[in-house]
Amino acid sequence: MNIRKHLGSLLLLGALGGPLLGGCGDTAAAPTAVTTGSATTATTGSSASAGTPDKVRLQLKWLHQAQFAGYYVAADKGYYKARNLDVELLPGGPDVVPSQKVATGAADVGIDWVGSLLANRDKGQPLVDVGQFFQSSGLYLISKKSSGIKSPADLKGKKVGVWTGGNEFEFRALMDKYKFDNSIDNNKDMTVIKQGFEMDTFLNGQLDAASATTYNEYPVVLEAGVKPEEINIINYNSEGVGMLEDHTFVTEDTRKNRRDVLIRFLAASQQGWMDAVKDQKAAVDAVMKRVDPAGTTRVHQESMMREVAKLVQPDGTTPEQVGFIVPARFQTTADIALKFNVISKPAQNAYTNDLIEAAAKLNAQK
Repeated sequence: MNIRKHLGSLLLLGALGGPLLGGCGDTAAAPTAVTTGSATTATTGSSASAGTPDKVRLQLKWLHQAQFAGYYVAADKGYYKARNLDVELLPGGPDVVPSQKVATGAADVGIDWVGSLLANRDKGQPLVDVGQFFQSSGLYLISKKSSGIKSPADLKGKKVGVWTGGNEFEFRALMDKYKFDNSIDNNKDMTVIKQGFEMDTFLNGQLDAASATTYNEYPVVLEAGVKPEEINIINYNSEGVGMLEDHTFVTEDTRKNRRDVLIRFLAASQQGWMDAVKDQKAAVDAVMKRVDPAGTTRVHQESMMREVAKLVQPDGTTPEQVGFIVPARFQTTADIALKFNVISKPAQNAYTNDLIEAAAKLNAQK
């Protein structure tokens, strides 16, 4: 069975809003004009403009699945169209790196994990988080109890599956915490295997421990007949190295010059996610229109949607908080990244709530 990738787990949101990371205030750009094709749109951020719809290419982190249900709902319910947007949902895959697509202009907005954003900014890529739709890490390392892995200390000498391409930062932080070699290639303390986006290698015993998300790969293992009591779980959140995951990001240039387009895009996306959480059956209907039927089932997508909903709107939060970046949570992710050598210097200006705040105001007017 082909496995679609990424996310799960809960957190309670703190106060919303706040300045950019590093204490730099967020000054709104003055209204300018954005040209899409032959149409010119004033970037006031107040409403959808008449004329040719503005094109937005959204690069998904992975293949179509419930991980992205809110964007499908926004498209199918006409929320993007109502904001005068023509949004193209670009599926990802094992050879697709969202940051590269956005940085090179092949996509306008990307979805990725925050650790990857921070690492790319540290290398000089001008990328910025403009909407945090998943509010914590859902990444596990799972092992069969027969392997004897009860804690990260037991990984020494084992065969450990790790996702790469920007998904390895929590693993590297965990290795640093336990004073293991944190390299992916030629690790001195264990055999690190670049894990494919499937769980067969774990199920057939080729891996002692494997990467899995709470909403996707772990349920796949259970669906294969393995009982929960036969599995040990290393939870990155519990280990103190969990990092924020799915967020929407753009280049600094796009943030400045397509402000109105981004506000309308985030407003429609927020609506889509609020609806997806509220009516999960309809959300899965939207998912199933897009998935490869040979690679998944509705039952699996329903399970995934339940876990994704917990990430998008954790217990104790309201629908209106969907998509906001919690400064303390972002700072924690950045602190982990710095402490465990994911980045070489403190992160600065890596996110803004300015656009999602304006988007939420648009939705409140309806």
